[in-house]
Amino acid sequence: MISRDGAETLGVQALGWLAGRDDTLESFLGAAGCAPEDLRIRAKEPEFLGFVLDFLLGDEAALMAFCDDVGVKYGAPMQARAMLPGGDAWHWT
Repeated sequence: MISRDGAETLGVQALGWLAGRDDTLESFLGAAGCAPEDLRIRAKEPEFLGFVLDFLLGDEAALMAFCDDVGVKYGAPMQARAMLPGGDAWHWT
């Protein structure tokens, strides 16, 4: 099981990964309702990192590419999400 610190670290990694891809960054920023200059500040918020992971978990191809690129198991983002605020809530979508 991943720790809370590990979950936050993975969330920051996911944010950096998204930020490095123009095609997904625009979609992410639209969904998050923030501007690129807000990302550095928001990256310190566990709730925001949970949203980052939610966004990534909503796109299987992006999720797999992220995991492959950073060298983590495909289940790691879901485990990390469970450790962050709101991660224990059921999502019926």
